[in-house]
Amino acid sequence: MAVRPVIVEQRNVMGVCFRRFVAGAGVGMVVVGTWNLENLYRPGGKYGPRDVNAYLGKLKALAATIGALGVDVLGVQEVGEPEALSDLASSLSGDWHTALSRHPDARGIRVGVLSRMPVTVVEDVTAFEAPLAAVQNADTGPGAAQTSRGMLAVRVEPTPGVTLDLAVCHLKSKLLSFPGGRFAARDEGERARYGAYALYRRAAEATTLRGLADRLVDGRGQERAVVVVGDLNDEAQAATTQILLGPPGSALGTAGALRPDKGDAWRLWNLDTLIPEAERYSRVHHGKGELIDHILVSRALIERVEEVRSVVDHGLPSVTEDPTGRRDAADSDHAPVIARFRL
Repeated sequence: MAVRPVIVEQRNVMGVCFRRFVAGAGVGMVVVGTWNLENLYRPGGKYGPRDVNAYLGKLKALAATIGALGVDVLGVQEVGEPEALSDLASSLSGDWHTALSRHPDARGIRVGVLSRMPVTVVEDVTAFEAPLAAVQNADTGPGAAQTSRGMLAVRVEPTPGVTLDLAVCHLKSKLLSFPGGRFAARDEGERARYGAYALYRRAAEATTLRGLADRLVDGRGQERAVVVVGDLNDEAQAATTQILLGPPGSALGTAGALRPDKGDAWRLWNLDTLIPEAERYSRVHHGKGELIDHILVSRALIERVEEVRSVVDHGLPSVTEDPTGRRDAADSDHAPVIARFRL
């Protein structure tokens, strides 16, 4: 028996009203998120929990948060071991699929995906986007010609025949490290230089991520559902974050936000301004909240956004320049950021 289409009128999070033909009375949804899991290692190593109890406590806390999110596909950062992500997936209710970048950083952390749907890996990028050259990353030695850790692109199918491409990243940290493993500079000249080196690399990584997004969108942003998520290690107005947006002129909150133009074929929109103002942070650094975890979408999705949140309900610790002090902590020092889309 044929299903009679009905007209559903909805108003999304941007206040835009839509009339849409759907088969039946329901409207499909997909929830996409990003979360830095903070040093997800099995116990006993240099960076992860010191003992099994601390590790199990972390898995329990992470699983409880993910379960409460109602997320369908989650980009994750700071996965220290593939086995640890498998342990987390096994701690969740239902069937979950995982994918991991094959390119961890020097500390062993990498990006990945947790998904309720089967996952197909599209790309796993680490080389800088050509013709970008190597950048200086220390006082001496060769420059860096690749990202701090791999950037992973995957494809999922939320409903039959509807695909969504997700790129997951973790850009170079703003928390500086110095020769010999130090987290404190010898003097202000060294601090300034290493701050510049970190900025060079984060900008090169943002450019490389933009190249990956270009390949996913492929000049068809109006039709291709593409989401770029991750820990960008900077806020929305930072120059490195702005690199990802593509052609200017259509930022949310401006007169051109939803006005179709040629740039829509390539443009990405950051959903940061759609997060309720009281939640608009994902990490607390020296007592100050900052939104450094982001979700960006192509034109095909921007008018299908129903809700965007940074889930800070449980409170966040204030972090410092020393990343080793929380190795036994449960949960994470970042808040997950999620977006709900109409299909």
